[in-house]
Amino acid sequence: MAYSGATQAAAAMAYSGATQAAAAMAYSGATQAAAPYWPSKVELTISCDNLMDMDVFSKSDPLCALYINASGSQWHELGRTEMILNCLNPKFTKKFSIDYYFETVQRLKFCLYDIDNNTYDLADDDFLGELQCTLGQIVSNKQMTRPLLLKDGRLAGRGTITICAEEITDTRVAHFEVSARRLDKKFLWWSDPFLEFYKQTESGWQLAHRTEVVKNNLNPTWRPFHIALRALCGGNVEKTIKVDCYDHHTNGSHKLIGSLKSTLAEMQTGTHVCPVELECVNPKKLKKDYKNSGLIYIKRCQVEKEYTFLDYIMGGCQLHFTIAIDFTGSNGDPSSPNSLHYINPEGYNEYLSAILAVGNVIQDYDSNKKFPVFGFGAQIPHSWQVSHEFPINFNRSNPFCDGIEGVVRAYQQCLPQLKLWGPTNFSPIINHVACFARQALYQNKAAYYVLLIITDGVITDMDLTRTAIVDASHLPMSIIIVGVGGADFSAMEFLDSDDTPLLSANGEAAARDIVQFVPFRKFHGNSVALTHSVLAELPDQVSHFFNSYKLKPPNVPQVSS
Repeated sequence: MAYSGATQAAAAMAYSGATQAAAAMAYSGATQAAAPYWPSKVELTISCDNLMDMDVFSKSDPLCALYINASGSQWHELGRTEMILNCLNPKFTKKFSIDYYFETVQRLKFCLYDIDNNTYDLADDDFLGELQCTLGQIVSNKQMTRPLLLKDGRLAGRGTITICAEEITDTRVAHFEVSARRLDKKFLWWSDPFLEFYKQTESGWQLAHRTEVVKNNLNPTWRPFHIALRALCGGNVEKTIKVDCYDHHTNGSHKLIGSLKSTLAEMQTGTHVCPVELECVNPKKLKKDYKNSGLIYIKRCQVEKEYTFLDYIMGGCQLHFTIAIDFTGSNGDPSSPNSLHYINPEGYNEYLSAILAVGNVIQDYDSNKKFPVFGFGAQIPHSWQVSHEFPINFNRSNPFCDGIEGVVRAYQQCLPQLKLWGPTNFSPIINHVACFARQALYQNKAAYYVLLIITDGVITDMDLTRTAIVDASHLPMSIIIVGVGGADFSAMEFLDSDDTPLLSANGEAAARDIVQFVPFRKFHGNSVALTHSVLAELPDQVSHFFNSYKLKPPNVPQVSS
């Protein structure tokens, strides 16, 4: 997903250098005595100018990845912006949200890449340059522009990065429904329009939001979207907002159709019956008989308070954690040291490492710490039929394990009793967990379900899996996929659709991004880095779901927007 910022619970360890135990104590609903104060939270907005052009027949396709150094020489990836096609002067809309500790040196590294493929790994993409600095430097400057450097510290040759910091104190958001009519044709008989919303700052206009492109349409209706008030107008509804309408070109040379200026207060008066009508004007076409280049209609602009992940957790929301383990034959004979299920003399393998890394954090948010654990793709006793959804303790009426230690024991005990088989089907276990999430939603329970799937190979039932994920995107549920071994995981990366909605087999789009995929091999046994990457998107997925359904934290005082 888009990664626009981790919240305190998932990333506090990296931000402050605290241990897992300390972070869990501070952020799992502990008392104020355990956590002396809540840190300030800042949001970072990234833009670049004059980047190196690494492509021959087009411009670079830049993306910015942010890394945090908690201690020593280890860098942990916090998240990535969106990738922008054919652009040497990108303004990224996805932002990074970070806890700021005045008393701690928080080292950051911003790395720019030209994305040349669809793989998760950035090592095979062209490196455009980086900036290393501290969060304190950014905060003290408020807006900081620096040249990009190579990895050896030399100047990259060209390119600068600008980082703007803003403290997050206002959690209100504006929900928009926007359309347009009679936009100018920019190529023959059509345009491919999109909108950009800008906030007015002391240093100029700062990009707050970019809509999707509507292809070949002079009367477009964009998908509903929301923008944080702090990003749009600094919380001041009377402050001027600029909206630019562009015709999208794949080579990055987007053509301005027109612009308008308004205020949030004016936009809020719009309804579906009587929308706010704003003229879209191209300053280059101003002449005697020119009226406008189209009309923009604000059919809905509603300001609401958006609750955070911590609001829901501290308000009593429980995270229910389910584990699914791949026991297909491609893992290899568990008795062989070459098998991914082989337990080494230290008592670990990649499956156990993934379970421990994720489970040790998640269990702090589950009050009874009983976790259902299922296997798939194996022949099971005593029928020896292949099952894609069996409890690893072989107790269908009580598939729960006591704590993460109980999960480890059950895994170790079931391995000798299975015949690893196939194929690799995900949809049965996704639909299984979705049933419980659907029931919780209907009963209005403060519960959210997290499914961890650990697998070694390519999905066999891709169409059914896509449909199951799209269905689950309407439920209080997230799916984390950890790929172990050296297989081709391009299908998993496809499911982790950060920039475009995942489509089911029949073309239905997912309501939101609920899948996070990470390849285990990327972390070289670093369980802390694995934990950060795996859980990075979860807090935003939890808060996004409950806010979209207008479900308020049950035990948090309600504050009007």
